[in-house]
Amino acid sequence: MASAVFYSSVQPSIFSRTHIPVPISKDSFEEFSHSINCKYYLRSNPCGQKKMVAQVKSALAEATPAPPPAALPRKKLRVLVAGGGIGGLVFALAAKRKGFDVVVFEKDISAIRGEGQYRGPIQIQSNALAALEAVDMEVAEEVMKTGCITGDRINGLVDGVSGDWYVKFDTFTPAAERGLPVTRVISRMTLQQILVHAVGEDIIMNGSNVVDFEDDGNKVTVILEDGQRYEGDLLVGADGIWSKVRTSLFGPKDATYSGYTCYTGIADFVPPDIETVGYRVFLGHKQYFVSSDVGAGKMQWYAFYNEPAGGVDGPEGKKERLLKIFGGWCENVIDLILATDEEAILRRDIYDRTPSFTWGRGRVTLLGDSVHAMQPNMGQGGCMAIEDSYQLAMDLDKAWEQSVKSGTPIDVVSCLKSYEKARRIRVAVIHGMARMAAIMASTYKAYLGVGLGPLSFLTKLKIPHPGRVGGRFFIDLAMPLMLSWVLGGNSSNLEGRMPSCRLSDKANDQLRRWFEDDDALERALGGEWFLLPSGESGLQPICLSKDENKPCIIGSSPHTDLPGISIVISSPKVSKMHARISFKDGAFFLTDLQSEHGTWITDNVGRRFRVSPNFPTRFHPSVVIDFGSEKASFRVKVVSTPPDNAAMNEESKLFQAV
Repeated sequence: MASAVFYSSVQPSIFSRTHIPVPISKDSFEEFSHSINCKYYLRSNPCGQKKMVAQVKSALAEATPAPPPAALPRKKLRVLVAGGGIGGLVFALAAKRKGFDVVVFEKDISAIRGEGQYRGPIQIQSNALAALEAVDMEVAEEVMKTGCITGDRINGLVDGVSGDWYVKFDTFTPAAERGLPVTRVISRMTLQQILVHAVGEDIIMNGSNVVDFEDDGNKVTVILEDGQRYEGDLLVGADGIWSKVRTSLFGPKDATYSGYTCYTGIADFVPPDIETVGYRVFLGHKQYFVSSDVGAGKMQWYAFYNEPAGGVDGPEGKKERLLKIFGGWCENVIDLILATDEEAILRRDIYDRTPSFTWGRGRVTLLGDSVHAMQPNMGQGGCMAIEDSYQLAMDLDKAWEQSVKSGTPIDVVSCLKSYEKARRIRVAVIHGMARMAAIMASTYKAYLGVGLGPLSFLTKLKIPHPGRVGGRFFIDLAMPLMLSWVLGGNSSNLEGRMPSCRLSDKANDQLRRWFEDDDALERALGGEWFLLPSGESGLQPICLSKDENKPCIIGSSPHTDLPGISIVISSPKVSKMHARISFKDGAFFLTDLQSEHGTWITDNVGRRFRVSPNFPTRFHPSVVIDFGSEKASFRVKVVSTPPDNAAMNEESKLFQAV
């Protein structure tokens, strides 16, 4: 698997509650960046793999090993961190690399805390990867080597029913232009284990749940659930959306319910466009669906549905409910739900917290979800926590250097205020974007009449909704600017990191064409094309030939005397020589051979039309083809790995039932 980890499992005996943290090692390791300055990019390797280049190998072999850097002097400042999630661990690592004495208190480091357990893999976008590089290049390299690259492919918004592209996102260019790593997806557990290994077992106190603190102006004392107390110079609350440090600072305050419950799952499924598409957001009215490649032959998905918080699924289970909620949506959505086992589907209500103007008080501050928990629609929740971590460690280091120069004690309070000031605006804007993205994704209306109750009959006219047209115009203009700022807007603040790209961060030379041309994107589909029989017709699936010299000849009787593949369909309204399916330049064409009852195509939005005789008509995945009548009806499907006939017939029945 691409997400395999080579570290030993975290053992409770190593991280005991009574374990006394010891000073971090003074030994430093040599850091070496495998990045190179570059401007142009070629095809990406598969997820989790790197292709070594001979010239680079040669250069590395001939290079003289640099002497290890001098050990950092111990800085007499003890930093307490409540929470060993991603934000807490990255900050602990950053503070450790700056030479500070760090202690991390975590309730259970062996499991993904809180909501993380429901969200599977996490997207680490270019801005967060760059910040991680600035914190620790070796750790960043391990994360990027293990993760699955999604930013080198097409990503964007599509219509949930038709599956047609609405807007495509270019996350590759903003990263490449600024010399940033390309977005990856990585298992949360894998990421956490990499960070635990880098931070060091001696720094993390497992089984230690911070429930309160005391700040006397000179020192901070954390109070654990079992009554133990530990003293430090400052406290960073990185204990998530239900932060106890936040509650102790500002009093209890409810998180904000988004109005949506979220089902999520990971399926063993490889779509035929795996080489060209990274993730998609399927838009709908009061519901939306997200899918993403996570590597190792798996797809992660999220299904959002507008309903009150605290709902419980009925006896039919989550899967059946989802098939009803998303009934009539495109096969990209239905396939993922069908491919996921019932027990692998999890559910949670979506909450966030509005960022406050004040993040801390005195010698205590907050970081990540504890102060600005976000909805998952931008994929920036964890990324903002990583940026927070870098900024706080950098501000602490600058405050320490200033205290050394001035010969005065470090001004912790002013340092924390400086960190909060540096982060407030950027975090608030991205938090607002995440909320707006949810509104846009769930209020999308393809046609007039959607969501209008008695006027819903207007949808049959297929009149494009004005909001859809205007929204697309606005997004086309605003999205490149927004992505550039979100992914690269913090890069100028990363001290000591050279703008660079990696040989592993390449994109297909057709990427630009795929952004501009939906037809070119479809022609790049991998996998085999099939005609799956609809309903209980008793017909068998038909595999279409991609040999331009071997068309499929369809009729009620065999035609072995003609070049190509003879397909016999026994049905009263199928003519002796009914139609021909041919392949040319990466596309399939259907020609009606002057059949008596005609050949019909129903497209992905429900429009049915008759194919003109003796004239090749292009058809696409998901359309339905009727040879003579609906009794000889087939749905066009593209699959990466052809299953057996029984499985394909069963899938066709399931899809028909939905």
